[in-house]
Amino acid sequence: MEKTTQLATFAGGCFWCMVQPFDTLPGIKKVVSGYMGGHTKNPTYEQVKTGETGHFEVVQITFDPTLFSYEKLLELYWPQIDPTDDGGQFHDRGSQYRTAIFYHSQEQKMLADQSKQKVENSGVFKKPIVTEILAGTTFYEAEDYHQDYYKHEPTAYKEDREKSGRDTFINQHWQNDHQK
Repeated sequence: MEKTTQLATFAGGCFWCMVQPFDTLPGIKKVVSGYMGGHTKNPTYEQVKTGETGHFEVVQITFDPTLFSYEKLLELYWPQIDPTDDGGQFHDRGSQYRTAIFYHSQEQKMLADQSKQKVENSGVFKKPIVTEILAGTTFYEAEDYHQDYYKHEPTAYKEDREKSGRDTFINQHWQNDHQK
């Protein structure tokens, strides 16, 4: 029997803001907030937020590629971020808020590289694209209170997102057809 789901892992700054764009699409089985890419085993949020563990805040998406392709996930990922900022995302500063695509197969790596090249060639940004494409490593699920934050704390989520400058940036730099 063929495996019907795959993983996609994206770092796009605060993981709270990266769940909702993917969460309710057809073929998306689940979106989990967590940490990847660091050197500390079983890190906590308190450890990761110091920037000393080397982890990125990420969302790990379990998806059915026959219903929603990895290419479509990449097309949706890029317009959620500022791919030129190597110091974090919007008002969230620090290495844990950098952007990255963590690939789980050579095909994903190839597709991620192609999508990054497409963004670089688009002319949308004057500064270089600094989003990294990295091999997926151990995924550590974030604490329960971080999961589906936009659903459980809608007012706080909306306020944080507005203050962050994310939506203003998205509206200024990405075409509206990429947004949810």
